[in-house]
Amino acid sequence: MTARDVDLWETARESRDGTGAFQWFGHTPVHAVRRRLAEDGLLTADGGILSVWHDGEPVGRVEWWASSWGRPATSSCWTIGVGLLDGHRGRGIGTAAQTALVAYLFDHTRAERIQAWTDALNVAERRALERSGFELEGIVRRGQWREGAWHDQALYSVLRP
Repeated sequence: MTARDVDLWETARESRDGTGAFQWFGHTPVHAVRRRLAEDGLLTADGGILSVWHDGEPVGRVEWWASSWGRPATSSCWTIGVGLLDGHRGRGIGTAAQTALVAYLFDHTRAERIQAWTDALNVAERRALERSGFELEGIVRRGQWREGAWHDQALYSVLRP
């Protein structure tokens, strides 16, 4: 992730069209992202953000962060997320990026589980997760507040092979 990539994301996050229907949470400051980029390159032991490139240009990002289902020392896993710029969605780029991130995390960390969630109505991302090896675990009812309403989330996971 470079400062130029952060600039692209800042521009995309200015509108619902830029983020996509399922990632518009209103105007979001990126000061913390810029600070982290300067401090640690957006890569730490607790997670990171990487740019997704396609045909020689940045078209999105993948993120991962530590989550736990109990005591973090013994029950942690990774949660991942992806976002693509308008015009690059629906072409398999997100699927490839998530698949590569899962392989990287299993190869380079001790994670037994990687999870992701998406809006229950986000059929494209649900299919992308399934193509990336994730299995649906269930629906988290009214788990996300966005655009003045609560939205159900589909929870997926993939386990270490």
